[in-house]
Amino acid sequence: MNKTKLVNLPSDYQIPERDSDKTPILEARHLGIDFGGLTAVDNFNMAIGRTEIAGLIGPNGAGKTTVFNLLTKVYQPTRGTILLDSKDTAGMNTEQVNRAGIARTFQNIRLFDKLTVEENVKVGLHNSTLYNMFDGILRTPRYWSKEKVAHERALELLSIFDMQGMANQKAGSLPYGAQRRLEIVRALGTNPSLLLLDEPAAGMNPSETAELMDNIQKIRDTFMIAIMLIEHDMSLVMNICEGIAVLNYGKIIAKGTPEEIQANPAVIEAYLGKQKEDE
Repeated sequence: MNKTKLVNLPSDYQIPERDSDKTPILEARHLGIDFGGLTAVDNFNMAIGRTEIAGLIGPNGAGKTTVFNLLTKVYQPTRGTILLDSKDTAGMNTEQVNRAGIARTFQNIRLFDKLTVEENVKVGLHNSTLYNMFDGILRTPRYWSKEKVAHERALELLSIFDMQGMANQKAGSLPYGAQRRLEIVRALGTNPSLLLLDEPAAGMNPSETAELMDNIQKIRDTFMIAIMLIEHDMSLVMNICEGIAVLNYGKIIAKGTPEEIQANPAVIEAYLGKQKEDE
């Protein structure tokens, strides 16, 4: 289990001690969204250190994916503030937030099935593609030069998951676990400072989950970025996450280290239900 020490910031957030000399990569302040008369997320407050692996957990329907959709501007918040690298993301759309530094994966895999593995990764490299439509149509020397760089970068990213040998396979032909890994690689291609993983271990067997856990830590250590994941596999969460927030009915009911979360009565009640007292 992760033994990282969390420290309190003046703003009453907690981040890993090693990140405490730098501003958090993400701050969500009093974030909320209403759908009609329904409040889906309310008063969500959280900070993520620049190299933190953070967890967002909670029962089904707690609002976890809605939080990811708010952070990436799939939904525009009804209220609250999102600071990315100390910059307010108000008014940004999904593409602008991605260019600013947030990349994500989804609960349901969203690959281009008929494109190759390498082509899917190149889609993620759009933020660093430096040729224009004219170059692309006429296949100018500039185009071929940038394509060579993109090819090498795609293979480099695929090697994180030892997938470079699959570069020419159709994405839709890959086994489920490999498709999950490819989606992460494509997200990394956008060069994020914060990577959001929505149930990355869903559908994986125990050995694949163990490998994923190693690779999430490898990604953080290689790219020195922050990672935030939604996950129902508590073994994965408790072993790699440093700070964990627990969401229930759209509100945070607990925050802390894995040890603190496991011992928190409110968390136990949210997952297991309130136990009747002995008469």
